[in-house]
Amino acid sequence: MASTLGQQMRHSAQTAQLLDGLVEQVLSFSKRIDGVKGPDSACEAGMAKDIQTIGQVRSRPLFYNYLGSGLGNGPYVELEDGSVKLDLINGIGVHLFGHSHPRIVRASLSGALSDVVQQGNLAPNVEYAQFSEQLGRIVAKNSRMRHVWLATCGTMANESALKIARQKMKGARMIITFKNAFAGRSTLMTEVTDNPSFKVGIPQYDEVLRLPFYSPNDPPDKTLNVLKEHVAKHGKNICCFMFEPMLGEGGYRAATREFFVPLLEFCRSQGIPIWADEIQTFTRTGNFFAFETLGIAEYIDICTIAKTAQNGATMFTPEFKPDPGLLGGTFSGSTPALRAGMEILKMIEEEGYLGPDGKIMQIHREFIGMLNELNTTTCKGLLREAGGMGLMVAVTPLDGSKDKQLALLKSLYKNGLMCFGCGSDPYRIRFLIPAIVTSKDIQVAKKIIEKSVLELA
Repeated sequence: MASTLGQQMRHSAQTAQLLDGLVEQVLSFSKRIDGVKGPDSACEAGMAKDIQTIGQVRSRPLFYNYLGSGLGNGPYVELEDGSVKLDLINGIGVHLFGHSHPRIVRASLSGALSDVVQQGNLAPNVEYAQFSEQLGRIVAKNSRMRHVWLATCGTMANESALKIARQKMKGARMIITFKNAFAGRSTLMTEVTDNPSFKVGIPQYDEVLRLPFYSPNDPPDKTLNVLKEHVAKHGKNICCFMFEPMLGEGGYRAATREFFVPLLEFCRSQGIPIWADEIQTFTRTGNFFAFETLGIAEYIDICTIAKTAQNGATMFTPEFKPDPGLLGGTFSGSTPALRAGMEILKMIEEEGYLGPDGKIMQIHREFIGMLNELNTTTCKGLLREAGGMGLMVAVTPLDGSKDKQLALLKSLYKNGLMCFGCGSDPYRIRFLIPAIVTSKDIQVAKKIIEKSVLELA
């Protein structure tokens, strides 16, 4: 069978040998990282100078004094000062398989051999086709969605989704979503995001209608009644119902299928498009999609993903196919990212991560159990409401105040563990746990969490 020169180059024995050699070189250094450690005094000054420069250049300091060295080992990451942290936030959900995973390193290196770094919608390379086809097959397996449009990040995937919904609804403006939602950092996605501190001084466009999120203490029809009020008032000026299957920035709050179904059924009866924002939940809940975990796939018209996939994407049913010209953009993703994303999705699908007894849910149960054990023993009452979905776990620490949350995050970091905050009233700490974390790693996390909480209690 005939092949192009590009195909011959990618698949040649010599290329494979060179890639194998580079991966082996990475692993020869990576395997020397075997746990949390403090900084190297000989490296500290150099990183401190770089951190200071970053703060000056971008006009404010980094949240953590973090500058990665470009090397790690599983859930452990080395910094430029020589220290090693247990990374339980992984770039806010980007590095599902931790650091320096050999298969991902190899995929990225193979992508770097391409003639272009960034692929585009006008002139894509073969990775564009392969990645789109892979996502299309995955989403079509248990939903009505058949089409995929690539984007460079989650925010841009969400922008595409909103344009698709508004065009379908002939210019309708209003977006229904939940209180405490997060959608991204563009001008319009900041409007959808329900966090006043993210939009100080930004004009409000009054295009968002809010619903109360699930609470086991609320009457079962509370949210549905508010939805009906919005529809009665705004009618055909509603373009979509956009929701995170589990609140992300809003506190890692999960809901039940029984909560979602009446809302989705009502939207369907009113002809309102239903858009699931799975930028953060994609691959993390025991299935590829949280809408599969919740059993609501049949209702979804549009779905957006990013983070784990190393790229953004908007998926939609044939009924929502946009007119030419609506979607575009110069960049659709970098070649190394597309190749790494394909390898990650393949690993998830083929290596036992999915399902109620898969590796993801085993990690979830063990990590939640660890937090609950601390809350009932040495840290009694100081790590409350441990919950979430799959690899997305959060807990309310200490008194739930913002000051205590921030202090605990910095204490955890000082003691060797990286996580991040979410929610408000109460303020919580969240973990985006790598899918390769082991029981030994969870015990390391336990000791650091215990030490850090008790330092502040």
